[in-house]
Order: sequence, then structure tokens, then C-alpha cells
Amino acid sequence: MQSFEKLLTDYFAAENKQIQKQAEQKLWDLYGTKGAVLIMDMSGFSLVTQKYGIVYYLSMIHRMQQITKPTIERHQGVVVKFVADNVFARFNSAAQAINAVVEINHLLDLENAKTPDVWDIQVAAGIDYGDYLLTDELDYFGDVVNKASKLGEDVARGGEILITENAYNSIAEPCAYPVEALEFNISGIKLNTFSVLYKND
Repeated sequence: MQSFEKLLTDYFAAENKQIQKQAEQKLWDLYGTKGAVLIMDMSGFSLVTQKYGIVYYLSMIHRMQQITKPTIERHQGVVVKFVADNVFARFNSAAQAINAVVEINHLLDLENAKTPDVWDIQVAAGIDYGDYLLTDELDYFGDVVNKASKLGEDVARGGEILITENAYNSIAEPCAYPVEALEFNISGIKLNTFSVLYKND
């Protein structure tokens, strides 16, 4: 298989649009896939880290990763990467991604109940569904990744699960997931989303 980087070089160096289009198609043929993308961000840690320091920050990230990775895997998901206090994961379906985040939030609530409030961990989650490029197990790219990132990192609040309209429409039984319709304007782009309403019993 040609490497992702080699195909990108071929695309950039293409002598005309036809060759460029062929290089792009080969990228999608070899590395394209479809599914749900989940991106989570730990909430409210920039200011807290300034107050308590880097060791506090790293210990909180470690605790979060210990909970999120096995939970994602239990729901047939794969952690693509951890970047600072962000989690990047992928699933075959949006339902799997939602179920994973609901359980993660439940487990974090149980963990938070054992410690003082200053140790509490909350995550904000964004989920999209569609086509994307999966280079290997280390990274992925595409519009669905960008949208999930915007929702999880920039828009969602701690404990909130925001999903795109495409993700919601991909669910086989959407009535199983009560939602509230929301509309955001992000970087000049209107984004129809849904906030998943769930109980953390």
C-alpha cells in the first residue's frame, strides 16, 4: 500500500487537475472509511491548571484516560489518540459513541463522588458521522473530524453530548435517544445539532 504521505506528495505535485483528482481518489480508496467520530474535551481546566500547576493537570488527565479508554473499547470503539486533555475516538455507529459517553459520564460521576470538588472531572463531547480518512491507528482527518472537534472542544459544556444532524440521522432507532435540537454558528458555518438528553442513574 502506498503511504499516506506519498499520496499527498503526488497530489501536491500533480501536473494537472486530472492527475490531482486521481491522486485524491486513490487516497480515499486506500484510506477512506465511514463511521462515527467522537472528540471529548475535559472542561474548565485551563484556569484550574494555572492555579494548581502541571502535576495536578497531568494527574487529572491520567485519571480521565484510565476511565475513558476501556469504556470506549467496551462499546466497540477505538481510541485514535489522546492529545493533552482531549480524547479522539472512532466507532462504527453514532449509537455506540453516544452509549460510550453516557457510561463515561456515569463513571466520572461515581469517581467524582469519592473526592473533593477540586478533583472533579467533567468531559464535553462532540459526535459526527460520515466519511473520513484514517491514515492508520494514529490519526484521522475529514469534515466529520472537524465538526466533532468544534462541538466537543468549543461548544459543548461539561457533561453534555452534542451530535450533528448527520449523526442523529444515522441512528437506527433515534427515538431511543431523547434530544434537544440546537443550532450553532461556528466560524460562519451554520451547524444543526442535537444535545442528547440522558439520565446518569
